[in-house]
Amino acid sequence: MDDGRSYVVIGGGLAGLASAVWLAEAGKRVTVLERRARLGGRTRAMTVTGVPDPADNGQHVVATGYEHLFRYLTSVGTADAVEFPHSGSLRWPGGRVTALHTRGVRSIGTLFGAHPDAGAAERLRAAVATVRLIRQALRPPADLADLSTGQWFERIGMPAKARVALWDWLALGIAAEPVQRGSAKVFAGVLATAVRLGLRDRRAVSIGYPTVDLDTLYIAGAERVFRERGVEVRYRAAARRIVVADGTVRAVLLDDGTEIPADAVVCAVPNSHIRGLLDDLPEHPEIYAAADKLGVTPIVSTNLYLDGPLGTKAAMEAIIGGAGVIDEVFDRQRMHRRPTDGVWLYCLTTSGAYEQIHRSHDEIVTEQLDLLRRYYPDAAQRKVVHAQVVKMPEATFSQVVGTDALRPDQRTSVPGLVLAGDWTRTDWSATMESAAQSAARAVGALLELPPA
Repeated sequence: MDDGRSYVVIGGGLAGLASAVWLAEAGKRVTVLERRARLGGRTRAMTVTGVPDPADNGQHVVATGYEHLFRYLTSVGTADAVEFPHSGSLRWPGGRVTALHTRGVRSIGTLFGAHPDAGAAERLRAAVATVRLIRQALRPPADLADLSTGQWFERIGMPAKARVALWDWLALGIAAEPVQRGSAKVFAGVLATAVRLGLRDRRAVSIGYPTVDLDTLYIAGAERVFRERGVEVRYRAAARRIVVADGTVRAVLLDDGTEIPADAVVCAVPNSHIRGLLDDLPEHPEIYAAADKLGVTPIVSTNLYLDGPLGTKAAMEAIIGGAGVIDEVFDRQRMHRRPTDGVWLYCLTTSGAYEQIHRSHDEIVTEQLDLLRRYYPDAAQRKVVHAQVVKMPEATFSQVVGTDALRPDQRTSVPGLVLAGDWTRTDWSATMESAAQSAARAVGALLELPPA
């Protein structure tokens, strides 16, 4: 129902898109301000010259517990464009492959980090350590915030083979930080959330992937909702400051001096872009300080178009022991049922890419091809038709030791001004679900405002 207020959403990433869609569904008058020429923020498809199908700027995975993300996908009509396979693969040097079960009874063996070369005693120690890990995730020790994930694994006695087979790789994927840097408290929080959701829904949280490109998954449906519900999108509209007077939102000031009238604002920008926008908010020094301390984590994604298949066994394959060069390989032929026409597309991700982010395009491609040849025997025969390296120096906020308590709440001291974004306080780490959950909380706060 239109309450006469003007709602402005700053930022056209997932948190901003979800906020605008849900406000529009509630009948509000909404304007979206996006500083770029397109929506999507850090999640988008990319056109490749001479190749008919678009790649993405980074391959996404989706968990069954992402209830707010699926609420968004339902709103924009793409909830059925996510597939949850029964298993993925763990790939070892030399081409050895073991199954990574994500559903059913067999997932219990995966959860216990069952290394294929582990003996009965090692598997028992891994099972005991896993139970201890889950118990401490649900009831965190007082000093957990002071530990790295690696230190936590050592303290609970997680065997080295179990860490290699699952836990170190899983922690890297969740925090986008190596276990030596990643916060144990952050990892424990995500693990606890997954356990609680599993108990509530009586099923284990499993991992899936989109079967369409990211523009189709996240953006096209939102644009349709905007057209149908009269949401205005202003591109190349860089916000400078949210104008607040007497505890009330008045407008959003743009870099070009234009003022956009606003009665309520969702500030849905990354922590690296928040400074200056909240200068009129009494608590802005604390929010800016938290945003600065959270910092950023780099991720490098590479789309390799090869002249033949790599010989993958699953759509998603974890690279075990890859020394941080690649942590996952995605087979887009399997994911999207993509016709090859003589060219095979593989998407590679490197989380916590502190070294790779400074290397050249050719250096990264050469390094990754060398690694692929260690893991995929067929790679020795393959030639690169096209390679697209996507460097994201500010891919996510940093989730290192000491950062778990820094994330600000969506509500501020000004009722009509809320924050959204994966870096704000949610039940998840830097994930698409965190962005969607933050939007749900931000929109919920605005819908509770008294009549204008």
